[in-house]
Order: sequence, then C-alpha cells, then structure tokens
Amino acid sequence: MTATAHHSLETPPTQPDLVLDLASFAANIDTARLDRSVVEAVKTNILDTLSCALAGSSAKAIAEVSGLVQEWAGTPQADMFVFGGKFPAHHAALINGGMSHARDYDDTHDAAILHAGVTAVPAAIAAAQLRGGVSGSELIAAVAAGLEVTCRLGVGVKVDIVESGFIYTSLLGYFGATAAAGRALGLNDEQMRNAFGIVYSSVAGNHQVTRDASLMKRLQPGLAAQAAVLAVQLAQRGIRGAQEVFDGADGFIRVYLQGRVDREVVRKDLGQRFELLSLSYKPYPCCRDTHSAIDAALELRAQTGRPASDIETIRVGVTAPGYQMVCVPEAVRLAPRTIVEAQFSIPYTVAAAWIDGRMGIGHFSDEGLQRKDILALTARVRPYVDADIERDWSRFVTPARVVVEFRDGQTVETRIDYPKGHPRNPMLPAEFTAKTADCATFAARALPADTAARLTETVGRLESVADIAELMRTIT
Repeated sequence: MTATAHHSLETPPTQPDLVLDLASFAANIDTARLDRSVVEAVKTNILDTLSCALAGSSAKAIAEVSGLVQEWAGTPQADMFVFGGKFPAHHAALINGGMSHARDYDDTHDAAILHAGVTAVPAAIAAAQLRGGVSGSELIAAVAAGLEVTCRLGVGVKVDIVESGFIYTSLLGYFGATAAAGRALGLNDEQMRNAFGIVYSSVAGNHQVTRDASLMKRLQPGLAAQAAVLAVQLAQRGIRGAQEVFDGADGFIRVYLQGRVDREVVRKDLGQRFELLSLSYKPYPCCRDTHSAIDAALELRAQTGRPASDIETIRVGVTAPGYQMVCVPEAVRLAPRTIVEAQFSIPYTVAAAWIDGRMGIGHFSDEGLQRKDILALTARVRPYVDADIERDWSRFVTPARVVVEFRDGQTVETRIDYPKGHPRNPMLPAEFTAKTADCATFAARALPADTAARLTETVGRLESVADIAELMRTIT
C-alpha cells in the first residue's frame, strides 16, 4: 500500500489543525478570567501532586534518578522536590515528575484513564523557576493549561489503553506538560505551536511497562515533563517545530491513535468549560482500576464484620480493559512479588483492604508484600469480565461487582460504579488533609513537623503568592 493510499483511509479534517486551538488556549489562559471553581480545582491538583511527590521521594527508582540528576549538576535553575538543590530546569522536571507519580497516588481522569497533574505540575514549576519571579496566580494559569490539554485529549481518544498499547498519562502528557511549561515561560501563540511541534518528536509512553512491572511506569511522566521543558526553551529561541502536529498526514492522531480521536470533543468550548473539573483524586496508592473493587470490599467488610478466614472466594467483575490492566497475568496478580505488581493487582488490593479495613502506602512495600495473611486471601480472589459492566463502561476506569462467598454458604454482593475520589463521590477536605500528612511521613528525608500544614496553607492562598519560591520552600 502506498503512503498516499494509506493516508486516504481517514477523511481529512475540515478545520485547521487542532494545534492552533490548543496553542492559543495555552498561551492566553489567565487566572483572573477563570471561574472560582476552576481556580480551586487547579489548587487542589497542585496540592495533591506535591503531596504525592513527598511520599514518592522515598519510592524505588527515585534515589537513583535523583542521584543521576545531582551527578549531572549544571546551571541552577529549578528545585528538586524534597531532596533540595537547584538544577537545569529540564532535569528538575524529570526527577520531580517521576517522584510525583512513583506511589501511583496521584489524580486520575476516570473517563480519559490517565493522570494529568504529574506531567503538568512539575513542568510548570520547572519552567516558572527558569523564568524567575513567577507568581502563584501565573502558576495556576500554567497548570490549568496543562491539565486541560491532557484531559481534553484524553476524553477525545476513542481507542482504549490496552488496544493502543500506550499509557495516556505520558503519551498525552507530553502535550499537557508543554502547554503548562509554555504558559509558565510566557510563550506567545506561535511559540506555543512550535513547542507542541517540537515535543511531538519526543512523544512516547507504553503500557508494556505495566505488564512487566517495570519501574519505568513511574518514570515515564518525568520524561514527558523533561521533554516539555526542553521543547518550550527551544521554541522560545526560535526553533520551528512540526506545524500540522495533530492532523497532518503524519500527525499525532493518525500515527499514534489510528485516527480515532474526536477532535470536536477536544476543541468544543475550549477555555469556557473545563474538563479538569472531572479529575478524580485517589484515596489509595494503587492503580485506579482497583479502586471500585477496594471500595466494594470495604463496604462488604463493614456490612458483615466477618474475618478473612471465613471467606471461601471473592469474585470481582470488571471491564475487559480493566481485567487486562489489573487481573492478568493471573499468576502475577494472585501472587505479586514486586510493588508495581501489587499496585496493579485487584486480588492483592481487595485482600489487603478486607484484612486491614484500609489501604495505605505501607501495603505497597517490601514488608507488605511478605504478609502471609494478605497473600493467602489474595489467592482466593477471582476476577472476571462482567458482561453488564463491560457493555456500559469499557472506555472508563472500571466499576466493580464484588461477590463474597463465605465457607458457611452466606453470600454478599455489591457494585461500585464511582469509586471514592470521583467528582460524584469526592474525597472530603479532612481526607485530603490526612493524605498530605501521611505522604509527608514517607518523605525520603526528615521534614519539619509542620511541612504538610505549611504546604496546604500556602497552596490555599496561592493566587496571592507573589513568587512561587515561597511554595518551593515548603517542599525543599
């Protein structure tokens, strides 16, 4: 098949390339013109992402990457979270992005099936520090741009993660991080378009890292943030990127996503209606596809009050993509040996939730993985594809139908469609406070006792902070 014939399989878009809409939006977004609900939502995301970075600083792979960044050294432009020290902005973005995602505790968009803050926030902060003297209000605008670009692209994609083979957090996060970094650096429309075109040369992010329990799962967002900070600097210096970034003959939508993106979903009411308001926040530090099952297990545990020793089996029904994400290979999910395997295991997370009545960072540690009581129940969890859930929810973070069969014949069942943290089932302010405090206790180095409180207070008044250096002092 010739290239011309191959390209003709998709009807050409009737509107100019999507990059024009996204670049103009990102370059011109202004906190003063945002609804209060949007400003508060962005602040929530910044707080949650930085909280996750505190805990992520002690996670596996982060010490190695931080050591490498320190070895590289270079021009002191932007802070490394938690560890401290200033480094070239793109290197700071690399370690800070990985750190923010390392515990898998960060936000999700349950319809787009991605994390948005772990690329946008580190990229925006690094670029803002590179520029210098950037206010909290400007940071809010930059992060809003990044979150919105990533989320809109995510809901526009019509091919699921398992079929495409990409993880959309990083794949789409390259563009979201570029929007965030470009706005923080003060790019104009043309420069922003070039930045999108430049970062297109770096776009990546595969799902194989999840299947193989690779620690690159947690580092891919850092690579996206790093590439974005590099791209915006090149654009600022006049480098011309690809111009037809999304809709060109070899644009992103055809090359990466089989042409299966609804462009009107991405561009409709851009700047007027904010998809970032649909972000969920995690009460548990593991794959979002496990959360409905965890909530269901906790509900049935409270309802019955029965110990794990009474349980014959726990059946968990999910979508087909959810099954692929957190239920196979069966031998791995029923007996996880690594932290990543456990984070992506419905059997393990359901068992841990039933036995302890909660789910926390400690469950995803070398010590947690050795607990015989949890592993014994894990082996009795039986996931399956639920036909009803698959029919209605295939492209979303999976709901869960959980059926617990006890040895004496009693059976209890429940179904959770919207897990805790979803906008329809939101985390409470006290739960966010507890999460931030818990994350601070897992930081790689001892932090002041009031770190969580100071971080929360500073983000709470971020729009009035004159220089984000004040924010950085709370986490470095």
